[in-house]
This record gives sequence, C-alpha cells and structure tokens, in this order.
Amino acid sequence: MRIATWNVNSIRSRIDRVEAFLERHDVDVLAVQETKAKVDQLPIMGLQARGYDVAAAGVNQWNGVALISRVGLDDVRVGFPGMPTWGDPAVEEARAIGAVCGGVRLWSLYVPNGRKPDDPHYAYKLDWLARLRTAAQEWRDEDTALVGDWNVCPFDEDCFDPSQFTNSTHLTPAEREAFFAIARDYADVVRPHTPGPDVYTYWDYYRQRFERNRGLRIDFVLGSPSFAGRVTGAFIDREERAGKGASDHAPVIVDLAD
Repeated sequence: MRIATWNVNSIRSRIDRVEAFLERHDVDVLAVQETKAKVDQLPIMGLQARGYDVAAAGVNQWNGVALISRVGLDDVRVGFPGMPTWGDPAVEEARAIGAVCGGVRLWSLYVPNGRKPDDPHYAYKLDWLARLRTAAQEWRDEDTALVGDWNVCPFDEDCFDPSQFTNSTHLTPAEREAFFAIARDYADVVRPHTPGPDVYTYWDYYRQRFERNRGLRIDFVLGSPSFAGRVTGAFIDREERAGKGASDHAPVIVDLAD
C-alpha cells in the first residue's frame, strides 16, 4: 500500500494537481492539510470518479484536513480526544481527522503554527502536541501513522539556516521536545530513506526559497512500531513544489508491505 501526506495550501486551487499526483504515483491514501474549505466546498467529483472516497473536516477558509482513500474509510474521527480549543469563542479547529484505511489507522494532522514564542498561539501549539501525545497512546499497538504538517524542525539540519529563526517558532527547545515526546513511541519512517542535510518538505514563496533550496523539513510520517516495521521505502516528491501554482509544501510518500 502507498500512502502520502501533503499540505496543499487550498485544495480548491490545486485539485488538478492533487488528481494528477494521485495518478502519477498510484497513491492509495492521501492525507491532506490546509484544505481551506468547508466540507461542502470540497471538489470531490473528480476524486470519486477515480475511485476515491473522501472524509474531511473544515469550517471556514482556514485550516482544514482530509483523507482521500481508495482502500476504505472506516471509523472516521474528527478531532482526537482531548484536542484543545482556540479562539473567542473557543472552538476545536479543523486540524485533525483520522480513519482506518486498508487496515491502517491514519491521522491527517495540521499542527498549529505557534506564530511567535511570546504569542498565546505558541502555548496553544505546545498544548495541542501534548494532548496529541496522550491520545496517540491509544493507537500505539495498532498499525497507526500520524502524518501531516507538524510545523516543527526537530533538528538543525531540518532548517536551511537556524540562525534566521532566533526568537521564532519551529526550532525552539519546547517545540522540539513536544515532537520528540511523540517520536519516542512513533518513529519517523521517512528519514532513513531520505537522509539529509539539505532535504526539505517546505519552501516559502519568498525570495526564490525553492529555487535556492532554502527550505524546512516540517512534514512527517510518524509510525507506530508495527507500522514502521512494514515500511519498505519513502521519498519526497520535490518536483511537485516546482512550477506555476504549486503549494509551498511537497508531498511525502511512504510504501508499506502487505
């Protein structure tokens, strides 16, 4: 089975790319983040025509997550147990959706950005990750993958220039520890197949960051022990970031043994 994760930065703007990507790589399940659409706004007719079912969460033009599967969507869950709220009035944002797809429990996750270390959104981000870790203990003994845009660079080599992120998010010790706390139980199954340095999944649109390979590695597939044991290969589709109308993230693809 082949699974993938991709922050598409608006699925309505990039549905042609999504459909072409699924065909080009023969993907069985795609976890999507930052759909930027309500559920009834998703352009799913072309996906359904290709044999895919869609489960999604989205309430406005921000955030949004989805699972696109041709191997089943069972036990669909919007939000994980204990997921924190944000805003005034406080609501659960559309940042997590899970389902069992072809026997694998897959969670599409869009971790809060955090904005700045002194911003309330940073505390929300740390709380969100801590509560995800607690919830994920329930699925650790299953074939489970926690995938998506984590908005964290766990190591310095995951950032083109850590010195540019002083007093910024993504590289702070607290964020890294929150990530590592989850990674103690769920392994990064992509890194062994995509060794660094200079291997990234995100490049800002600013100042030709992609063309100069000034990127971040912030999109991950973290697998439970049994899931990790089934991984036969993984790669980043860097070329999907190229060209007119591309998302600022590249898809990450993982192959599993049957």
